[in-house]
Amino acid sequence: MDCKNNVPEIFDKIKKLKLLILDVDGVLTDGRLFFDAHGSEYKAFHARDGHGLKLLQQTGVEVAIISGRKSQSVTLRMKNLGIQHVYQGHEDKIAAFEEILSKMKLTPAQVAHVGDDLLDLPLMKRASLGIAVADANFAVKEYADCITDEKGGCGAVREVCDFIMQTQGSFETILHSYLR
Repeated sequence: MDCKNNVPEIFDKIKKLKLLILDVDGVLTDGRLFFDAHGSEYKAFHARDGHGLKLLQQTGVEVAIISGRKSQSVTLRMKNLGIQHVYQGHEDKIAAFEEILSKMKLTPAQVAHVGDDLLDLPLMKRASLGIAVADANFAVKEYADCITDEKGGCGAVREVCDFIMQTQGSFETILHSYLR
């Protein structure tokens, strides 16, 4: 992951994180939308992203979803991952952001947001750490604190989870649990 400007400051921000907020289309998926002849929507999620989210939650960092679109696929996948804070159909992502922080009694200094498009900029700027996926819109990348090496839907979220766990010092414990 490529973090801009003042890396020590970025690491300090990551150490304080208690919540990772993700967009869905273009972040947890590659951004393509599939519809069958009956109008049912399908999405593809990367298994490593899902496993990374489960591991991150095990370390005590919560995960939330804020998406402008609404999809049953997202509801099912987030339930499977144990993600309880799922806000879909929220084009005004700021209201959802503020509601989550209020419910969880967190401040923006404890939050990172991963996005890919202009709708994500307000949250990326409010959160302590704004992260863009590798194939994000050029303007989103310009305002991001960090940019992933991987594209949305192709392991970018796992990269973010691993980076947070490594910076917070919890990755080694997770790794050693698999080496027994």
